[in-house]
Amino acid sequence: MSGATQPIRRAKAGTTEAPWVKWTLIGIALVFLFLFLVLPLAAVFTEALRKGFGAYFEALAEPDAWSAIKLTLLATAIAVPLNLVFGVAASWAIAKYEFRGKSFLTTLVDLPFSVSPVVAGLVYVLLFGANGWIGPWLQSHDIKIIFAVPGIVLATVFVTFPFIARELIPLMQAQGNDEEQAAIVLGATGWQTFWHVTLPNIKWGLLYGVILTNARAMGEFGAVSVVSGHIRGQTNTLPLHVEILYNEYQSVAAFAVASLLAILALVTLVIKSVSEWRIERELKAIAELPPERPREP
Repeated sequence: MSGATQPIRRAKAGTTEAPWVKWTLIGIALVFLFLFLVLPLAAVFTEALRKGFGAYFEALAEPDAWSAIKLTLLATAIAVPLNLVFGVAASWAIAKYEFRGKSFLTTLVDLPFSVSPVVAGLVYVLLFGANGWIGPWLQSHDIKIIFAVPGIVLATVFVTFPFIARELIPLMQAQGNDEEQAAIVLGATGWQTFWHVTLPNIKWGLLYGVILTNARAMGEFGAVSVVSGHIRGQTNTLPLHVEILYNEYQSVAAFAVASLLAILALVTLVIKSVSEWRIERELKAIAELPPERPREP
């Protein structure tokens, strides 16, 4: 055999547990998913349709339900674009640049994950309420934030703004900034570099973050409950409307409205799975790029 270096073959790692251990763990996982995911989801739709499709659509056609749907869509339509702009800007700054205060900015991005949504709502009440710091000035200028749509939008923005940034930061860090630097060297402006280089590379991660933000915005309860005032037909979002119907023992109507959120969760799950698959493919493609060959002496 020649002295040429032979490629080292790595044995494929495998588990050494007995088959019964593997199937037991799989069975436990399936039972857990059935009890805590499939069964509650089936219960929602079963209870919603308990009196037939007529009662189901009647509950959804109620004026208060439509008001809750429109308010939820309005708050989401405002919160998602705002978080989109903030998330892209924050992730761009954190992943592509080194600057003083970078760790502090990263901590601020994670702040809503560590603060209870109820506490966040109370903070807005403390700031903008009638007896709050800015409340008297707002009242003198006839500006309503608490117990009105602006307060609901602010609370929704606060609890959802980390999702897009937290999805884009690791993706941008894995991609590096070589392509952006090459584009700038070739004469591209900052906007051209972002639009033609960065955005195509992060499109699936961005979509994934937008999906999570949209789902959280529509399903948020704690912070919105504090700042809404529970004014029926005016400041109730879908989760708050479900709570009111259930407390009034209108279980069919409550589960009918809740089924809308369940359908949103299922659609989000499908799109999320597709986005994760595409992101994994992109990261795998980056990891499998051939290294540069060393120059021969």
